[in-house]
Amino acid sequence: MAETYTLALLVALVVLSLLVSPIACQGSSRKLAAKPVVKPAASAAYGSGGWLAAGATYYGSPNGDGGEGGACGYQNAVGLPPFSSMISAGSTPLFLKGLGCGACYNVMCSSNKACSGKPVTVVITDLSPGNLYPGEPAHFDMSGTALGAMAKPGKADQLRNGGVIRVQYKRVPCKYPGVKITFRVDQGSNPFYFKTLIQFQNGDGDLKAMALKQAGSRSWMPMAHDWGALWRCNNGKRLRGPFSLQLTSGSGRKIVANNVIPANWRPGGTYRSLVNYP
Repeated sequence: MAETYTLALLVALVVLSLLVSPIACQGSSRKLAAKPVVKPAASAAYGSGGWLAAGATYYGSPNGDGGEGGACGYQNAVGLPPFSSMISAGSTPLFLKGLGCGACYNVMCSSNKACSGKPVTVVITDLSPGNLYPGEPAHFDMSGTALGAMAKPGKADQLRNGGVIRVQYKRVPCKYPGVKITFRVDQGSNPFYFKTLIQFQNGDGDLKAMALKQAGSRSWMPMAHDWGALWRCNNGKRLRGPFSLQLTSGSGRKIVANNVIPANWRPGGTYRSLVNYP
């Protein structure tokens, strides 16, 4: 009799744990704010604003965008506006297993005679394959275009040939004037599995959470971080479009793109929202 009671109690506890611990986009949902909420201040992501030490190299062609693809999934967008080849792969402390994708940094150098001493702004779009060089707390493997932009006029090639350049960097807000947040649906998506790349967020630039709301629903389903700048949702049931997407930036600022993914969405499609962080 005692064994039967104990077994029943264990079953009840398992069921209760499943009810209070929803799995991201696995048939569970939770209430989230229906309107854009912006808090706390964006400056919370940028610490004291002081300059930190790092190393820098470049990859790809000397005047290129570092090469298409990358561990954030932006593909050939890195060479087009608004990225415009001003991008960088980041070491592990910057890449953050993909959660650092989209973050913006000012980087400048003064250790080489070719350095201008003026900062340039780059976006994290990849994982630095060399990670950290000895003695470095962080490393930027920049596009040839971005590293050359730190040089004095006519000295870009000299700087690019300088090996590992000692630089200073700090986190800054991303600014894409006139550009709205854009979603590119992954080619592997289907009516039961939705995955999308997110790009061009002003402010923090990075994301720490996402949620999806289906057509006719009042509840949000938390999405799971997949890799790079891609997030996914699969609850085992056919998903009903159009979808609204809620983004939470690295410092906790929320914004909603209502019905941004149409009912007739297609894998590989790109959908531009009407919103961006201020």
